[in-house]
Amino acid sequence: MTEIPASPDAPSEDLRRLAEVHGVSTEFWDFTGNHRLVTAATIRAVLAALGVPAATDAQVAASLADAELTPWRSPLPPSLVVRAGREHEVPVHVPDGAAVTLVVELEDGDTRPLTRRDHDLEPRDVDAVRTERAEFVLPADLPLGWHELVAEIDGVGAVRAPLAVTPDRLGEPRLATGRGWGLMAQLYSVRSARSWGVGDLGDLAELTGFFGELGADFLLVNPLHAAEPTGHMTPSPYLPVSRRFVNPLYIRPEDIPEVAYLPGPQRALVEWAAEEVRPANATNDPIDRDASWEAKRRALEVVYAAGRSRSRQHFLERFRAEEGQGLEDFALWCALRERYDGEEWPAELTDARSPFVARARRELADRVDFYVWLQWVADEQLARAQKVAKRSGMGLGVMHDLAVGVHPDGSDAWSLREVFAHGIGVGAPPDMYNQQGQNWHQPPWRPDALARTAYAPLRDMVRTVLRHAGAVRVDHILGLFRLWWIPAGMGAEDGTYVRYDHEAMVGVMLLEAARAGAVVIGEDLGTVEPWVRDYLGERGVLGTSVLWFEKDDRGQPLQPEAYRRLVLATVDTHDLPPVAGYLAEEHVDLRDRLGLLTEPVAKVRLAARTERERMVARLREHGLVGADPTERELVEALHAYVVRTPALLAGVSLTDAVGERRAQNQPGTDTEYPNWKLPLADGAEQVVLVEDLPGNARLLSLVAAVRAALGDDDRLQH
Repeated sequence: MTEIPASPDAPSEDLRRLAEVHGVSTEFWDFTGNHRLVTAATIRAVLAALGVPAATDAQVAASLADAELTPWRSPLPPSLVVRAGREHEVPVHVPDGAAVTLVVELEDGDTRPLTRRDHDLEPRDVDAVRTERAEFVLPADLPLGWHELVAEIDGVGAVRAPLAVTPDRLGEPRLATGRGWGLMAQLYSVRSARSWGVGDLGDLAELTGFFGELGADFLLVNPLHAAEPTGHMTPSPYLPVSRRFVNPLYIRPEDIPEVAYLPGPQRALVEWAAEEVRPANATNDPIDRDASWEAKRRALEVVYAAGRSRSRQHFLERFRAEEGQGLEDFALWCALRERYDGEEWPAELTDARSPFVARARRELADRVDFYVWLQWVADEQLARAQKVAKRSGMGLGVMHDLAVGVHPDGSDAWSLREVFAHGIGVGAPPDMYNQQGQNWHQPPWRPDALARTAYAPLRDMVRTVLRHAGAVRVDHILGLFRLWWIPAGMGAEDGTYVRYDHEAMVGVMLLEAARAGAVVIGEDLGTVEPWVRDYLGERGVLGTSVLWFEKDDRGQPLQPEAYRRLVLATVDTHDLPPVAGYLAEEHVDLRDRLGLLTEPVAKVRLAARTERERMVARLREHGLVGADPTERELVEALHAYVVRTPALLAGVSLTDAVGERRAQNQPGTDTEYPNWKLPLADGAEQVVLVEDLPGNARLLSLVAAVRAALGDDDRLQH
């Protein structure tokens, strides 16, 4: 490990102190083990995005003084997130000598008075007011839930602050055999003969039913987050306009109950719309989301206009009330996006709380109702898919994927504007697979704003996503600890880490998961400090192990027994080619063609070949392959190897099961590669439909190999 020399733009000591106070890293270790210092320009830009003046030395000094006094200026913290089963201290700042009491109002209506604790902290002057800190004790026996602290202060009155009591640890999933396995699929790519050119929630229900019959415990799907309702739809499911709500592209129109009662002419309109895009199901062309959504939207307009029965309308209204203001704002954003399709919005509409937006809400009431209805329909179809999953025997059922961020011009960024940092993109520093770093161009949440809102954006998002699911995979879960912030105009390598209150962030997520009875899996790949993985394991959050990335300190494949137990273990990821393509070094060929390599292709190819040979040797060592294994034998052996680890969950990519060779996504590209557009196909690039899966010999053979390795093949149904 070496020290990278400081830049001429090195920060002053005061600027470094100010950065650390606000959770902005001034140094870090890169993936090569080198110690790097962050430039002053990056630090000042990040602090500005946090609302901290730091452009001059005088501003830095003033901001340091302000940061020291900020906690003393409010009677109570903006919010408090604590663990159940432990005592916690609550500071209350009051005028010196003022009487104060503190109680907890529980969410069930009960009230618990808190005991004051003596301490030796001296009062101090805060904005010309002599202020003291009183400390109270939260008892260890408070129930899980969202409660409220209420301080009664003489001369001030009642002051309130949200209190979340979260699980100390999330329980492990209860699976019939103790360990579980499941499939992983990009839902948009898995189409049936009844799809509208893109996989949908009807297909999801069919998949969960079939895989449940095969003994699978879960089906992990790509993020189903909302995308643009008009214009070009962003293909990446990891760049949504909202992480809380669902992309109505995934709705199966014919599965809406009202369709059965449509008059002949209206029913014909729905059928004609489907006929326009259904032929695409049989082609291997890139998926055209825009064409599919245009056809679906016309059909959905017809169904919506037909109305609903009294009881169905009641269910819609109840859903609307449960999802609250967040749903109303999302639907309004969709209606505004529709009104100004392709045009820049008027400046007065950029503030979601302005009177101009309130007027637009009234003017667009019917379109808002339509977009609310779409979310209700999607919610019903998601509920059906989860119900089918559980009835088929799945231990968990649907496992959702939660993207790390949102589109900078999307609904979340608009309706929750005050929570996001502006002029910043989230990404990742250079690593061995993306040596130029990555900028995902997603605005990050501000840590201070999350605390001020009692983590409501996180709470509401997780609660909605887990309405009909047994698990959630959190993409880049390190984002609950720190994120790589890249100031606008700078390269991905010029960013720095900004820390979050991980104790609060993880706690809020676990509270919502516990209420939903769901499992949380964190994608903890990349450069991760060991304590982070230990912490997540202690909280009951499963990690992620990918076979190709699990190596010992000599670069050899990790032995099965050396894997962690509390993980979802897989052979590959959606950012790599499926096993067949990876073994053929297609990830090297592709990056070479696209100019993404920062080292000579011969060197990269040699590294890939060495990696393959070491892995095959490890498989032979464990008796999983012979001297000259076929591609299919290697695929099955690699999955059997993963199952031999102590991992609690094992995942099998559907692309591996059918012999696909192409990656769904190539990091570092946009239009250069058809990212997130490839339909499910076999090794000969012949389309594989949902109806083909029960008779797919390769899939059934791989499933049998996985179940045999688990010792659970006796219940396999064909």
